[in-house]
Amino acid sequence: MNMSSVQQTQIAFRPVRRFLWLERLVALVVLLNFFLVLFDLSYIPWRDFYFEKLPQIVQQYDPIKGIEPHRETTRYLAQFQQIKQEIEQTGIQSPEVENLLAQMRQLSNELIEDNPFAIAQKTGHLENIKNQVRDRVHINSAHQAFDTFWSQAYLNRAGWERELDFFTTNLQPLIETNYYRGINTQGKFIDRFWLIDLPFIAFFGLEILIRTFIISRQRPDLNWLEALLRRWYDLFLLLPFWRWLRVIPVTIQLYQAQLLNLEPVRKQIKYDFVTNFAEEMTEIVGVRLIDQMQDSIERGDAAEWLLRTGRYQPYININNTNEVQEIANRLLRMTIYQVIPKVQTEIESLLHYSIENAIKKTQMYQQIQHLPGMDTLPRQVSSKLANDISQSTYTTLTNLLEDPIVIEKSSHLIQNFSIALETEVKKQHNLQALKSLFVDLLEEVKINYVKDIAQGGVERSWEEANQLRRIIRQ
Repeated sequence: MNMSSVQQTQIAFRPVRRFLWLERLVALVVLLNFFLVLFDLSYIPWRDFYFEKLPQIVQQYDPIKGIEPHRETTRYLAQFQQIKQEIEQTGIQSPEVENLLAQMRQLSNELIEDNPFAIAQKTGHLENIKNQVRDRVHINSAHQAFDTFWSQAYLNRAGWERELDFFTTNLQPLIETNYYRGINTQGKFIDRFWLIDLPFIAFFGLEILIRTFIISRQRPDLNWLEALLRRWYDLFLLLPFWRWLRVIPVTIQLYQAQLLNLEPVRKQIKYDFVTNFAEEMTEIVGVRLIDQMQDSIERGDAAEWLLRTGRYQPYININNTNEVQEIANRLLRMTIYQVIPKVQTEIESLLHYSIENAIKKTQMYQQIQHLPGMDTLPRQVSSKLANDISQSTYTTLTNLLEDPIVIEKSSHLIQNFSIALETEVKKQHNLQALKSLFVDLLEEVKINYVKDIAQGGVERSWEEANQLRRIIRQ
């Protein structure tokens, strides 16, 4: 990606300062819509919670989701209220109560058989109700347990006030949460949230068209489709399905409007992406390059190219210069004319020390060292010899470099050496041995290279790059 592409991307994600208030207004509208989407998505799973804590909202929002009271469970609770009122008015032993209890036993059997909780996916509530009634009357059969519970004999014996309070406290809340949800002609549950969402979609569509028009005017080189795709993430706001994807434009627009600080997250994502991508790409490129070199060596392509046996095209020399020979000559001249004069004192000191120690170890010196004046002989001799050797060697080397005969003979030597080396390398046993060694060497390099990356080589490079950026900015 070139610098112009990077700048264009940064501009697309950076709000214009003078329209920041408008960016924030649009972002807040998008955020409001997203909260409504989250509430709608959570309404059915969390309806029991809303029913308990926010009953007024449930009354208003149930029609949106096509929810209405279930007739069977509503009739069951209404029958319970009639029983309770009749007992309080006429007593537990009255014929009217017995008649109502008989109807309640029939409704209980229908409740068990029909399972009106299934459509609301609350079958667990029915099982909980049956288990509590079984435990209450100590009967394992659900039908018999309900028949016993809604009988004059049991209520009179156990205490009808206590048993009705048990029903009100433990069973009635579970039955009240049940509901019926309508189904449309497509066989799906009725959902009228689109009526709430439609004005927002219209607003978002108009806003996207205006932005696309502005971008196309600012960038004449872009057509309408390209200008529209500059803010591709806003298209999620127009989808009437998968509304949870609106989290993407919500997050980006809040960041653009400076209402949400995502800089730490952006840096971490950038770090993870760059390091992981660089690590994988470096591994792939490095391993692939080494594999190709190994294949080339095993096929003999590298040897054919290096030895120039004619199988490949002639070697192309771009400047009529033998670079290897020229590099060797330059290094040699640099060493003799520039390096050696700077270390000549150290060379003479080393020669002086070596010659002096050699003289002192000779048998003749050990025999005459006690004579007067002989103790300084090694130092004088070594100093003279070291200076003469250093000067003569340096003079000889400089003369050799300037001697055309020496240059010619050196060239012949290098040429003959290359020919002899090439001849030996072409021998099958030498060529095979070199192939095997080079392939093994590259395999070791590949293994250690990948291992080094796995141990955090890319992370170190990332840190070094960040340090360089900080130094440049200072």
